[in-house]
Amino acid sequence: MDIGMRIKKYREQQDISQDELALKIFVSRQTISNWETNKSYPDIKSLIMLSNIFNVSLDNFIKRDIKEMREIIDKEEVKKFNVMSWIFFVEMLTLAISAYPLCKFLDNIGILLWLLLFIITFGTATIIERFKKNNDIQTYKEILAFIDGKQLTYEESQQEIGKRMYQKILFAILAAIITLIICLIIMFIMDKF
Repeated sequence: MDIGMRIKKYREQQDISQDELALKIFVSRQTISNWETNKSYPDIKSLIMLSNIFNVSLDNFIKRDIKEMREIIDKEEVKKFNVMSWIFFVEMLTLAISAYPLCKFLDNIGILLWLLLFIITFGTATIIERFKKNNDIQTYKEILAFIDGKQLTYEESQQEIGKRMYQKILFAILAAIITLIICLIIMFIMDKF
């Protein structure tokens, strides 16, 4: 990414120190240093201020970096989505496995612990759903395309929009059946001991 080099080049051309530039755009000197070394990237407000200070159009200032910035953001979003998905999977598995043992051995305290676990899992599910809505990924095909860093064609998108309601209902029924089966297996195992 060239933005760091361009910030440094324009700053030096105008004979401005990192401290002076930082004061002009209301950030720390360390932030300017991080931008120039590509450890971090300026937000849009800072980019606009930098283009004004350097008397360069914003388009020319960042044009070559937009694609790379988008790829970095996409990779970070995919990584975040994958981590949240695994956390949710572990929480759901724990929720299903712990229901019967907690209720059988700890009575009311077990029920309260299970409800606490349920609330945490529900919170994670809410975060994932918000993430999916913000990135317009609802169906399985859309999620796979997102994880692979691809985009569906317009026709594919329209087909997937039509499937969303059916897939949500199907996934809810499937999750309920799997949870019920796990609970029944655990009940059977616990009753044998």
